[in-house]
Amino acid sequence: MPNAAAPAAAFDAAAEFDRQVRTLVDLGYAGLSGRTPEDFRAALAPLRDQAVAAVAEGRAAPDTAAGRIPFVLVLTRAVAPVEETMPRTTLHGGRLPGFVDRSFEPGSLERFVAVKEAAEPAPDAYLLLDTERGEEFCGAVPREAMEVIAGRDRTLLTIEEGIALVTHFPQVLVKNKCFSLGGSRCGDRRVPAIWISKKAPKLGWCWEGNPHTWLGMASAGARRAAA
Repeated sequence: MPNAAAPAAAFDAAAEFDRQVRTLVDLGYAGLSGRTPEDFRAALAPLRDQAVAAVAEGRAAPDTAAGRIPFVLVLTRAVAPVEETMPRTTLHGGRLPGFVDRSFEPGSLERFVAVKEAAEPAPDAYLLLDTERGEEFCGAVPREAMEVIAGRDRTLLTIEEGIALVTHFPQVLVKNKCFSLGGSRCGDRRVPAIWISKKAPKLGWCWEGNPHTWLGMASAGARRAAA
């Protein structure tokens, strides 16, 4: 008789957290935050137990093909400005740096802040839990997609969280499965989004009433700060 399939290896949340910290250090985030790499790691260390606890609560291992991630380490723009972090993203296997689209007029990016329902739980760093790329909403009107997500008691991603997702898991940003970031708004009809342009990640925006076949709506289950 054929041998039974070997059980899948358990997801090591602590190792995954450490990998995300290394990614940030390798990309120069310590310098952006004004810390040495050692102090930077120490500042993030209290979130490690939260990552382990989150996975223990039943969150599955990352499924980058489906765009589902159990936790993402996020730094706020107070620590790492968007103008500095977006160029540190790349596509999976790519080399060209991400960029902010020219459609953001000078000074406008600062006005795209978290809506009340997507408020940061900490001023510097936190975990985003149960993240979904949201390709089920490709082709949907963004405003309507956001209403559906709210009805599921999920939260929309902010610009910083979208950048963090692509930074740690570039595999989730693929052709025809890009995503809007409805958690950051500036009081008008624009909805930020990250998609692929010129073989690199691009942070731009689209109108809340205009559907795009290649843009879904990213969401998450919760945010968690250090205990």
